[in-house]
Amino acid sequence: MRPDPRTSIATVCLSGTLDDKLVAAAEAGFDGVELFENDLLASRRGPAEIRGRCADLGLGIDLYQPFRDFEAVPPDVLAANLRRAEQKFGVMAELGVDTVLVCSSVSPDAIDDDDLAAEQLHLLATRAGEHGLRIAYEALAWGRYVNGYEHAWRIVRRAAHPALGVCLDSFHILSKEDDPRVIRAIPGDKIFFLQLADAPALPMDVLQWSRHHRLFPGQGDFDLTTFTRHVLDAGYRGPLSLEVFNDVFRQSDPRRAAIDAMRSLVGLRDSLGLLDVPAAPVPDGYAFAEVVGEANLAALGFARAGVHRSKPVELWTQGEARVLVNADGEAGAVGALGLSVRDPAAAEHRAKVMLAPPLSRASGPGEAALTAITAPDGTQIFLCADEEWLTDFVPTGESVAGVGITGIDHVALTQPFDNFDEATLFYRSVLGLEPGAIAEFAAPFGLVRGRGVSAGGVRLTLDAALVRRGGWAPAVREPQHIAFTCADVVECARALRQLGARLLDIPGNYYDDLAARTALPPERISALREQSVLYDRDDRGEYLHFYTELAGARVFFEVVERIGDYRGFGVVNAPIRMAAHHEARQAAR
Repeated sequence: MRPDPRTSIATVCLSGTLDDKLVAAAEAGFDGVELFENDLLASRRGPAEIRGRCADLGLGIDLYQPFRDFEAVPPDVLAANLRRAEQKFGVMAELGVDTVLVCSSVSPDAIDDDDLAAEQLHLLATRAGEHGLRIAYEALAWGRYVNGYEHAWRIVRRAAHPALGVCLDSFHILSKEDDPRVIRAIPGDKIFFLQLADAPALPMDVLQWSRHHRLFPGQGDFDLTTFTRHVLDAGYRGPLSLEVFNDVFRQSDPRRAAIDAMRSLVGLRDSLGLLDVPAAPVPDGYAFAEVVGEANLAALGFARAGVHRSKPVELWTQGEARVLVNADGEAGAVGALGLSVRDPAAAEHRAKVMLAPPLSRASGPGEAALTAITAPDGTQIFLCADEEWLTDFVPTGESVAGVGITGIDHVALTQPFDNFDEATLFYRSVLGLEPGAIAEFAAPFGLVRGRGVSAGGVRLTLDAALVRRGGWAPAVREPQHIAFTCADVVECARALRQLGARLLDIPGNYYDDLAARTALPPERISALREQSVLYDRDDRGEYLHFYTELAGARVFFEVVERIGDYRGFGVVNAPIRMAAHHEARQAAR
């Protein structure tokens, strides 16, 4: 096993003043920081004082950045650039940092001449070497003439100075789909620095993509495990450092963002085999889902099977579906999920390493001591090895025939927008739930982003409104729902109506369009229309589903039938459901 590298984070990743950023990085456990020049310029602390503050916090300063538009310029511009560099070298000496990042030029003064670029970088490295400093040359993906890391390496190799090496940035390399395998050909001692950033796959200008949409490792679509392995195999032994430009992160609580950032590096190091930590548990299924507040589960064919021995919680069951109704807490929320895992102790240990907050809870005499953690949105996650938790409930003896519900298919948790990517990383790194593709759709009151995360027998959907709602929009804060499985969704809907369940009514226009675009048999369309059942399909199978009206301030239920190997969640129908829910709320008022 390789030695575990240092961890570092660029101050540009976090919001607040420089002091805010340094405190957040230290509290999250980072070894060092990349000091972004703007943060230095905006600080009232002098460089030496900043160095002392970092030392007090246990942080090193691993990189000073950026130094822009230096190489391949006319003599008069070069002279000005060297004066500028000498001033920066003095600042670096006071800061106690030995490496400066030099970005490939985007200046209109730059000349397309590799020999000139190498000659001038050699001169800069000579000046830096006289101060005991190093130059890490980085190819910006939008550099005027040098925009690929192989090109940057050719120039560094041609310059041939011991104080000159390359900085490799995963975004600049992977965003252009450059082959990272060539990194292995660069001597490890010439890779002076490594910057890591993930990103969603977006077809857009690379500069705008970089400036606004970078993510922490594990939150996007880049294969950072393979990329980083190439760098380490080349012999790089410096820090694993995060450089993430993201509009959300730069206005979020820096302490929370720094913990999320550290979790991303812990997950990356785990994927590289650098940590001795249990593998992700990959839950087998749902032990239970908990609703806080009132929920008329009797109307859904559930039986009140048990009452908790010491808490105001009831157990409702139907088939393998188990729902707890908790009268203590914020009404109308999915308060907790019970996930079946084979080794709760190992899962708990992994969760601790991945910085998941433990949930402390009191257990009464004879009650199960359950392992639990807290998700970023506050949802409590219980890790259950068996059915021992059921002994906490005194059986009522009540039973009903049921309406064909067989289990829990998935749970939908709407996230605060600022925490959407954090939630993806949490469920991926802590529980091994792999994220699917991001879907965005136009809801009646704004654009919504959604993503499924799933593995083993557990599916979750994470949703967020992309723009905070205006004052006139319906005030349903972060709606959540539990989706149940059944074998025949049309018959289940019919049975629930007979029980008096308030099912969501779907407009006839939807079924007219469904008939036109799917060519389903008319009798099939008629049955779906009669019971307000929605329909979707992909190349693997079909998905039939219906919804209840809101059962509280935020919660509703869904019943689904999966045919074949359909793996989605009927996202195409979400705007229809949202409009129908709004109409039902208006009618209720």
